[in-house]
Amino acid sequence: MIKRKPTRIELKLDDLDEFEAVKKEVEERRKQRNAELLGPGTGEAQAEGGDSPPSGKSKTDKINERIGYDPTPVPEATARVGTLPTPPPPPPQGQPPPHQHRP
Repeated sequence: MIKRKPTRIELKLDDLDEFEAVKKEVEERRKQRNAELLGPGTGEAQAEGGDSPPSGKSKTDKINERIGYDPTPVPEATARVGTLPTPPPPPPQGQPPPHQHRP
């Protein structure tokens, strides 16, 4: 295997400036996305004293809507809780019962 000398990496001032610009851009996008997800009246707008009308949904409701979770119970599912399956019908008269294997 050929052994080569280590590569030298140099940090330039232009690279730092570009990094800071990208970092600010990502931070702005994150703040904007959080503001959209949480809605008006939360986060920085409230801290800065911004007057925005309160939305009808709580933070939990907004999160549930975003992830597609509906906390209301389904009537059919709750009706089955605690019920036993129906037993098989008894064999007709005159025939022996079917053989059941028990472990």
